[in-house]
Amino acid sequence: QVQLVESGGGLVQAGGSLRLSCVASGRTNSAYAMGWFRQGPGKEREFVAAISWNGWNTRYADSVKGRFTVSRDNAKNTAYLQMNSLKPEDTAVYYCAADQRDFIVTMSGEYDYWGQGTQVTVSS
Repeated sequence: QVQLVESGGGLVQAGGSLRLSCVASGRTNSAYAMGWFRQGPGKEREFVAAISWNGWNTRYADSVKGRFTVSRDNAKNTAYLQMNSLKPEDTAVYYCAADQRDFIVTMSGEYDYWGQGTQVTVSS
């Protein structure tokens, strides 16, 4: 089992930045990919970004390319999502997830473990 805990959410004005963190605990001695998803009010959960275990491979949703950066520090069992140039439409609960197969995938159903989410609100 892997437990994931997100932090770093909050209220920010449009154009601002936030950095989300996701700390993993439990069975962290195996390789796993990390994904970030978000769910806005009245919307379905959507893929945001993902990163492989070694950090060499990343993938982003078109809506965040050039603004968000996913990274990880395996020594700290932590993944990050740096969010710049935030827009009101980025407002959502952001979740991190772990894929034990270390695949970069965009489908939420492919991920094995999920955090509880952290709220990001971007005001206009």
